[in-house]
Amino acid sequence: MPESALLIESNGNDLPEYSNPSQEPGSEKRILLVFAITFLGLLLYQFFLTKYGPKPPARPPQEAQQQVQTPAPAPSTQAEAPAAPAGKRTPAGVMRQAASETTTVVENGLYRIEFTNRGAQVKSWVLKKYTNDQGKPLNLVNGVASEKFGYPLSLFTYDASLRNKLNSVLYLTNSREAQQAPADVSFEYADNDTTVRKTFHFDDSYLVKVEVAVTQNGHTVSAFPTWPAGFGDATTPASYASGRIDYLAGEKVTRLAPDRKGKAIGTGNTIPGPFYWAGAQDQYFAAVFLPDDPMSTVLVTLRNALNVPRIDKTVEVLGAAVGSLTGSTSIRLFVGPKSLDVLESVHATAIGGQPGPDLRGLVDFGTFSIISRPLFLWLRWTYERVVANWGWSIIVLTVIINVALLPLRLASMRSALKMQKIQPQMTAIKDRYKSLRFDDPKRRQMNEEISALMKEQGVNPAGGCLPMLIQFPFLIAFYTMLGVAIELRNAHWLWLKDLSSADPTHVLPIGIIITTFLVQRMTPTGGMDPQQQKLMNLMMPVMLGVISWNLSAGLCLYWTVGNLIAIVQQAIMNRTGLGKEIRQVADKRARKRALKQSPSRT
Repeated sequence: MPESALLIESNGNDLPEYSNPSQEPGSEKRILLVFAITFLGLLLYQFFLTKYGPKPPARPPQEAQQQVQTPAPAPSTQAEAPAAPAGKRTPAGVMRQAASETTTVVENGLYRIEFTNRGAQVKSWVLKKYTNDQGKPLNLVNGVASEKFGYPLSLFTYDASLRNKLNSVLYLTNSREAQQAPADVSFEYADNDTTVRKTFHFDDSYLVKVEVAVTQNGHTVSAFPTWPAGFGDATTPASYASGRIDYLAGEKVTRLAPDRKGKAIGTGNTIPGPFYWAGAQDQYFAAVFLPDDPMSTVLVTLRNALNVPRIDKTVEVLGAAVGSLTGSTSIRLFVGPKSLDVLESVHATAIGGQPGPDLRGLVDFGTFSIISRPLFLWLRWTYERVVANWGWSIIVLTVIINVALLPLRLASMRSALKMQKIQPQMTAIKDRYKSLRFDDPKRRQMNEEISALMKEQGVNPAGGCLPMLIQFPFLIAFYTMLGVAIELRNAHWLWLKDLSSADPTHVLPIGIIITTFLVQRMTPTGGMDPQQQKLMNLMMPVMLGVISWNLSAGLCLYWTVGNLIAIVQQAIMNRTGLGKEIRQVADKRARKRALKQSPSRT
């Protein structure tokens, strides 16, 4: 199915203009002709009805919702029809539209959803177990973006005029103003050429069953429920930048993000299924559609630029519309936290109606997921079984990891100390060949002599790098894991109010600078020029401090505690027999360098 380009519309609540991928050549002219004939017929019908038709009886003024005929100036003589059952089309010619805007609230122990009958869409979707940056219940509807690009559960159609109509008319609803789940809420609209029915079923989970049926001139129209405008927890450029559209079509999740080469979100692309699930998400929350019929499902990506006055930035706002191209849409919508326990309890519908894969793929543990996912499960277990604080749990994990890596670290230290011991002999070998050009074949002999010396003294040239190489994946895994674990969102530890955000006092980044400097000073480095070593002792801490300045406090805590453990280990190692011996060798070499640099004695 070809992807279609988006034409941005800047006024009102209009969603972007799209081309229908199933549209045939010449169909646009036929549609315009049908509209022209229909419009002419309506004008003639209204003229004769107004002049010769019977007058309708007066309606009680207290009626909250009434039948109105649009766009005719005269009232209709049609009697009000009862609400059509779910999945059935309202009879042709029966007008169904509310007289005024009303709201309907549905809630359970997890959420509180407020619908408006204008467009039969959601104005507020509050998650009761989560709070925003001000400590209030979190509303996942991004008010600024939704007002401009559309509210959740609005409808997407490839016909822009129909789309705007469906999302702006006043629907009739037979639901009460406030309901407790389990509950069913339905909205219905009808005029001379269009009928719409939207039905929602709520239970005690984060899932909502959505059924949409739209017909125009007696023909079924593909209309997709949408989550069009990001999430309400986005308050910074970084939180907007974490937005993505993910979908699972096979065994591997496809992740789309703006301006990512090869996997970028196009403006209004239609992506054919089948899909187990597809939808929008950000760092901690997701709105994902799970179709009842994966084979006939398509995904339309929505992407718009939004200027946010609060942060004075223009950001990308992502959304998704998912539905069936072959007729009415029956789909489930998950709106909630990207918590592994919750995601693993929600299963998609596989082809054939069998239970499909769950939603755990929404959590992206990164390149080192083989490490980061077990790390998170271990961290969660520590929080639940050992110490009920995420900060202290991170410290416990850091201690255990560093103790487990202690043998490698000791081997690295021993290798570095031995390298210091044979340094004078290595320098003597290099001095014998220093007059040779770099590409001289005899330099190979120099390398062979140095290798033989290392082998004789039991020095492994890679021994000092191996522990660092092993610790690097753990550091990256910790960084990824702490960035996606919603459990650390707003998690407290001592002076920190949110371990998933940067330390506002910058105590931990400063701690990284100081402890890295101490580790550098205490660790012997074999074969390095003293001036280079001094430069490294200064530059390395400063560089790491800059890197960690805005990293999550949880990661900085892991880093700082790891450095403190390294300082203790190095202090102990420096007091061993080998450490004292190398210290004496280092002092002796320092005295020789001082004598060489001092003025000649007369």
